[in-house]
Amino acid sequence: MAIDFTLSETQLGIQASARDFAQRFLAPTAAAIDRAADPWDAFQATREAYREMAHAGFTKCFIPESLGGLGFSMVDIAIAAEELSQVELGAPSTMLASGLGLQPILQYGTDAQQRQFIKPFVDDNEGALLASLAFTDTAGGANYDSADPAGGMKTMARLEGDTWVINGQKHYTSNGAGWDKKGAHLFTVVCRIDSTKGADEALAVIAVPGNTPGIEVVSIYDKLGQRGICTPAVTFRNVRVPKANLIGTPGAIGKAIVDGAFAWTAALIGGACVGVMKAAFRHAFAAARDQKKLGAHPVIEHQTIGYRLVDMKMGIEAARYLTWKGCHDYDVSHSKDREAAIMTKVYASEMAVHVVQEAMRVVGIDSYIKDSPMGRLYRDVICFPLYDGSNDGVRRKQLHGLMLAPGYDAYGA
Repeated sequence: MAIDFTLSETQLGIQASARDFAQRFLAPTAAAIDRAADPWDAFQATREAYREMAHAGFTKCFIPESLGGLGFSMVDIAIAAEELSQVELGAPSTMLASGLGLQPILQYGTDAQQRQFIKPFVDDNEGALLASLAFTDTAGGANYDSADPAGGMKTMARLEGDTWVINGQKHYTSNGAGWDKKGAHLFTVVCRIDSTKGADEALAVIAVPGNTPGIEVVSIYDKLGQRGICTPAVTFRNVRVPKANLIGTPGAIGKAIVDGAFAWTAALIGGACVGVMKAAFRHAFAAARDQKKLGAHPVIEHQTIGYRLVDMKMGIEAARYLTWKGCHDYDVSHSKDREAAIMTKVYASEMAVHVVQEAMRVVGIDSYIKDSPMGRLYRDVICFPLYDGSNDGVRRKQLHGLMLAPGYDAYGA
């Protein structure tokens, strides 16, 4: 197969549509988020833009055509994410978080589960429904796959007849509040079914409708950045759902379900990172070209600034192509080849922090003003290495685990 980085006509159309959408709907949203003093108000500032995303079809782009969605490829979604995230991260992140919450069912759900749980999201043309992966326990998430029963998930599910009874506390549960603080339309809850067994035997993922009694949105975290996405603490207290809501089987399949979902967002986060880097580069390049800083020539003519811009641009390009590679591998392997996707998350997120910091050095002290474009980008970008499975706590651990596996091909990716 020939390697060709030329976008197809369809992809060029997706890129142009996303770029136009971002300018028309996300630019005003970004300003409203910046003005919001309360984290809930910041999230609500994205509501109209998210509704327009639903009207435009973005909110079902990751659902296969066979289930009624648009069936975008991973590369298609990454191209759109890059354009949207240049302008505002909240609404696009809410969309990807909803996709993350649905991935366990899309990848491992039965036909009956997909009809029951996915169809409402296909039919939702107003962006009223949000899905949420309830992953991180209040004690953490890095060792969710611990083989030692003393570690691992503390959220537990016990089987009583034909009913799962779920108890636990989750936080940083993206989309978990829904639009009304009453809970997401659907949770996929990561838990254990036996406190005496480790993840290899007991890790499970269970679909939980958000209107099930016993679910409580406890608090909305006020983050330094990325304030347009809601990450609440959610408690599950004697939440009862049918036995049939178990996705796959506990143990090894449960681990594969979690890993598959996070590999999906891992590659796509690369697109968001590239978008933020492009925005930072654009501001830095304009400042370097236009400002003299009391000198006789624009600062871009000085090697210190010029070389810094060159290095930033190389980092952006490398992150973009690794993102496309990770997305492509994930697609053609039907979500089984995850190494490049995980590498994308680690590399692109850390490069994004570096590029934004370098851009601030080019712009100078003006970039440190809270209301400056660079100030918002910096507050947003520092979260990338920390969320969606922190780079050290989860992602490098996953890559290390691949290397420890028998028969690992060091150059297979």
